[in-house]
Amino acid sequence: MDNKNLKRSSFLRWVFVDLTGNHFISSTKSIRPNGSYHDTQNPRFYTTKVACKTKNGQNLNDLLPDDGNGGLWSRVACREAQDALLDYLHSTRSLQFVDAENISRNSPKFLGKLLKGVKNKENVGQFVTRYLRYHPINEFEPFFESMGLEPYEFSTFLPRNLMFLSDDNVLLENYHVFCQYGFAPNKIGKIYKEAKEVFRYNHGILSSRLHDLQNIILDQSTVIKLVGLCPSLLIPDAIHDVLKVVKELKSSGIMNSWFIENLSEENSFDWRHILELLCLFKKLGCENEQLGRLVNQHPTLLLNNSGTTSVLIIGFLTKFGATKTNILSFFMKFPEIKGEECLYNLRRSYHFLLDIEMEVDNIAKLFCTHPYLLGSWSLKGVKTALNSLNSGKKRLCDIIMKNPQELKNLAIGTKVKPLPSSKDCTEEKTKFLLDLGFVEDSNEMKRALKRFRGRAGELQERFDCLVNMGFDRKDVVEMLKSSPQIVNQTKEVLEMKIGFLVNEMGYELSCLCAYPSSLSYAIETVKLRCMMYNWLKEQGVTNTMALSTILACSEKQFIKDKVNRHPKGIEVYEMLKTQIYSDCVI
Repeated sequence: MDNKNLKRSSFLRWVFVDLTGNHFISSTKSIRPNGSYHDTQNPRFYTTKVACKTKNGQNLNDLLPDDGNGGLWSRVACREAQDALLDYLHSTRSLQFVDAENISRNSPKFLGKLLKGVKNKENVGQFVTRYLRYHPINEFEPFFESMGLEPYEFSTFLPRNLMFLSDDNVLLENYHVFCQYGFAPNKIGKIYKEAKEVFRYNHGILSSRLHDLQNIILDQSTVIKLVGLCPSLLIPDAIHDVLKVVKELKSSGIMNSWFIENLSEENSFDWRHILELLCLFKKLGCENEQLGRLVNQHPTLLLNNSGTTSVLIIGFLTKFGATKTNILSFFMKFPEIKGEECLYNLRRSYHFLLDIEMEVDNIAKLFCTHPYLLGSWSLKGVKTALNSLNSGKKRLCDIIMKNPQELKNLAIGTKVKPLPSSKDCTEEKTKFLLDLGFVEDSNEMKRALKRFRGRAGELQERFDCLVNMGFDRKDVVEMLKSSPQIVNQTKEVLEMKIGFLVNEMGYELSCLCAYPSSLSYAIETVKLRCMMYNWLKEQGVTNTMALSTILACSEKQFIKDKVNRHPKGIEVYEMLKTQIYSDCVI
């Protein structure tokens, strides 16, 4: 096309702009090469401002290569190149104007290839026009890109023996069927990628299948949504699960608007899993009306992970002996949270109850009678909860079994009030301290009573454990006066910490007597600090340090003052940290 024809085409488009109030409107009827008309149901509007934007709303210039001088193509140059490609496809190659326009406006990567050879920015349109006149392009490349496919996706789809779209009438006809039905052109690429065979259907077959779907159970907008999500709907042998799911939901009172609002084209769904979950709900005794209400209120139970999370919740509750009625009741008043979050809360609640040493039968009873409570809130850690409540495990178990609603007060983010000390428990602890030589009503006794967790019998057992590990009785009493919290740990934990410090690190018991708080730190922290200190000492970059100096500072301060003394210190520290914490998890 010469420059005169290009100007004439531009003038005609200017006339359209002027007649429609400064907006360019694609005609709803464009003349086919054979004289017939092509109907489109979604005319697109263009303004000068958005002319260089892609289907994703990005500026076309942002996706094009630079101009060779460190800059980007101007909007005017970009539009000239688009116009030249449009005129070539429509006037020279006789593609319908709507098709040519869509391809030229929505194939930025292909247009970038055309602009690579442009040297004179003042004559971009002329250059592209001249180039296309003598260098016919593979029209399938910009066509597939305008359908929403990336070059790496459509490279395998390019025909080996064809360059011109008009040579593949079957492909174009089926493409037009999708456009006429209401599919956005830039969404058709996904259908082509996942169900390529539907583009080889003979005349009338694709249109018939789309309308058959609409006539069976759906309206047009829902057909567009579902086919976009699951192109296999158009393949007879692959539609059964999807149709069964849709029919099941429709029979439960789910309206077409539900599909439009809740199905996302960015997600993929395993329709067989969804169908299995619906059948599972029916086996639990969920009637159509109940199922419709549940799916309407909590669509993510059905759609997230194709319902897998909901199946896991059902299995989790079933293991504790929950009946069908228990499980159905739980789902019908499902908390206003995501299914994944609910499953996480249930699991966390189980570990919490297990860690406070609640009997298994009582745990099962709680999961059968109060699953909503256990799945609605994420509980604090056991250690945090016990410290905040100033309670032992047995007392907390008794409180929960007496009133399970108390668990809400232990949720993360809630402020926990200490439990009032029971008279019997206080008397037992007081007697225990008096037997050790504490002075009644002294500050030391008050401090110990405030920090002690557990019953007097448990405290006595842990005290005896320290004596049996080799500490002198008098030393243990002094240790309790200084750090009474050390006997809040189980015998096993105390034995593990002392064994590591004495047997593996070589500390004397007298060192622990001098700094009894060393037994209060987490075993991971103790191992990491001591092993790192030993390595630094072997490297000759630190002197002998007291155990309190190694453990008492924060991690940040420890790294700054000690680890960074050696060039490879932080590397060794992170390696030890990974090893120690992974071993503890195992």
